[in-house]
Amino acid sequence: MKIDSKGNILVGSVAILIISLLIIAIFIITSINYLENENIELKSNNNFKYIIDDYSRNLEVLGRDAIADATQKVYNGLPVFNSENQIKKNLNKKLEEKNKEFENKYGVRISSEVLSVENSGSPWKILFKVKLKVKKDNINYSNIIEKNASIEGLRDPLPLAKLTIASGILTYDNKIHYKNAIAGYMVIHHFKSPESYIEATAPLYITKCPYDPYIHHGDPGVLDDCLKKGYFHESADGSCYLCRLEGKGKCPHYGFEVFIQTHTPIKNESLSCSDHVVFADHYNGEKIDPNDWDSLILDSSHRKKYGLVKENGQ
Repeated sequence: MKIDSKGNILVGSVAILIISLLIIAIFIITSINYLENENIELKSNNNFKYIIDDYSRNLEVLGRDAIADATQKVYNGLPVFNSENQIKKNLNKKLEEKNKEFENKYGVRISSEVLSVENSGSPWKILFKVKLKVKKDNINYSNIIEKNASIEGLRDPLPLAKLTIASGILTYDNKIHYKNAIAGYMVIHHFKSPESYIEATAPLYITKCPYDPYIHHGDPGVLDDCLKKGYFHESADGSCYLCRLEGKGKCPHYGFEVFIQTHTPIKNESLSCSDHVVFADHYNGEKIDPNDWDSLILDSSHRKKYGLVKENGQ
């Protein structure tokens, strides 16, 4: 049979249509496979990102726990000679356990190393730098992660690190009860009026004072509330938390101070009651109110800082 010209055109058109449909089908199948692969890769990347974020969130908590462990060592009566190294050691051990946990939970291989433990821009936070490497299937991650851990709510290590548990210090009712510890310390160092600090107390847990600027402590009721709630105050002269762990009453870093409150009827002059003065600077002050057994003993510069200067300038 012969196919006329019209038949040739019809066959050609059908062939072109079939080829076009095949090309479209191949394109659709290829596109679907590509999108599926993209979705799988995107899902994998998102899962990997979640793992990294989850690990990073844990660093802040583990860092704080590492600091608390160093503080516990002090409260157990053991000295901390290098607080940064002690906390690094504590944190590396915790990260090893966390790495195993993540490997079992997510199927990832993690290696970590604490590079540094140092003061941050705030005396209430400690900065951690951790080198982290993570591998899952064909995805790799490597970075140095920085996290700040708050020291608020932790116990103040300075009194025990400075005077040791052998001094007779007790801790209860959220307070440090010095008993005869400071008085004995003053006798050994030949400071006047050690009897003023018999039965002195101070806050046990670190809480940042909300009354800022501090001159507002001179406002009615503020100082009483501050002492009742046991607030700590930023201070260029006070020691930072890392140095407090080592028993240093003063350090070159920006730190904080707390009032050591005396409870005595004696009106004589004695060491000013800011803890860095009692444990490091050693200069005298006088009672704000000579008739109050619980009155703070402060020097003129601290009275000015906290707005406690009387009208006559004293």
